[in-house]
Parts: sequence; structure tokens; C-alpha cells
Amino acid sequence: MVNIAVVTGASSGIGAATARRLVREGFHVVAAARRADRLQTLVDEIEAATAVECDVTDDASVAGLASVVAGLDGPLTLLVNNAGGAFGLDPVATGSVDDWQRMYDVNVLGTLRVTQALLPALEASGNGTIVTVGSTAAFVVYEGGGGYSAAKHAQNALMGTLRLEIVGKPVRVVEIDPGMVRTDEFSLKRFGGDRSRADAIYDGVKEPLVADDIADCIAFAATRPHHVNIDRLVVRPIAQAAQHKVYREK
Repeated sequence: MVNIAVVTGASSGIGAATARRLVREGFHVVAAARRADRLQTLVDEIEAATAVECDVTDDASVAGLASVVAGLDGPLTLLVNNAGGAFGLDPVATGSVDDWQRMYDVNVLGTLRVTQALLPALEASGNGTIVTVGSTAAFVVYEGGGGYSAAKHAQNALMGTLRLEIVGKPVRVVEIDPGMVRTDEFSLKRFGGDRSRADAIYDGVKEPLVADDIADCIAFAATRPHHVNIDRLVVRPIAQAAQHKVYREK
């Protein structure tokens, strides 16, 4: 039997790159996301995969994902909580409550729903791993990033607490926390589709990280011997010394 991996937010960016990489590592990947058309294109490409339309902010949708996983032939040994996002870059004084709500719903409660739904199967496999894609925003605040940073701080607290609560069970809890990653949609979504503002984030940065870099980190953590737990892996491009310190070529 082939081990099964679930990847949320798999329709683009880090999620799609992770799905491709995990297939090469020998997993059958359940690619979950809201955009069914993109998912189907992905699974047609990588073949050893199952597409599941899933909204992590909806209880019934997540239950449907768990049902599909339960019907597959093989143990669920890996969950990659990748679904997330940032919306807006407004200061706290004028920030949109709706944007903050969306960020909390997808980054925190979405991670909670999927983890709760799949944890029993991960434990039953005897060889389970949960990898959650966070952010360096989980540790450092910055102007305009209050909502996203708050959500990522909460997601970090969720995973840290889970690690304490399930110690002794055969499930590892891993956090991958990227800094500046240039993907096709992250910044574009943050700025409501404004391409010029999205591109400006990376102006002068010679080599920001890309989705494949994070997929590589996820695969590394997930394929260590099971007694090895990478609690947290913080990864930034060499041009980013800290959240607020980025070298830009003129």
C-alpha cells in the first residue's frame, strides 16, 4: 500500500509545488483546495493524486475531505496544512474587520478543522506527520501586518499546543515558517489583485524564495526517520536577514 499525504491549498503556489514533490517522494497525494478546475489540472499532471474540492473554512467541506481520505487504499501518514493567506496591508486603526476575519478563518480555524478531522487517521497509521506552513510573521510584527501576523501567531500557538498535547502518540508536529516567498498569487491576493503593488514587494530582491524551495523543506521534514521531529524550520532568502531587513539591489 502507498502512503497517503493530504495537502490543503494545493491549487497553486506552495501547495501545488508540494503536491508535485510528494508524488516524487512516493506518496499518493490528496490535493485539496476550493478551485476544482485547477486541482484537476494538477492531478492530471502528477497522476498519483486525488483532487478534492474543499473549503477549509467550512465544516461540511472538511468532513467531505476526511471521508474521501478514509475511502482510499492506504494509510494517511502526512497532512500538510498549507491553506492560508493575507488580505490587506492596512494599519490597525483603519484595518478591515472582514479582512481580519478571513485571515483568522483560513489560517487558524481552517488549520484546526483539518487537523481535527484527520488526526485520528494519522494516529492510526502509527507513522503520522503534520506539517503546517506558517510564516516568519508568527514571530515578528510589522506595520500594516497586524491581521496576518496575529493569525500566524495564533496558528503557531495552535501547533505548539498540539505538540504538547499529543506527545507519546505516533504523530509528529512540524512547522515550516517561510520569510519572503514569491509565488504567483500570495501578494496579488493581499493587494486585491493590484499587480503593481504586489510586484513592488520583491523590487530589487535578487532571489526571493519560490514555492519549490518551501516544498523541498516540507519534503525534507516529512521524510526524516520518524523519531526525528523538526519542530520548527525558519527559512528565508539570503537577501532577507530579518522580517524588516531586506537587501535590495538598486
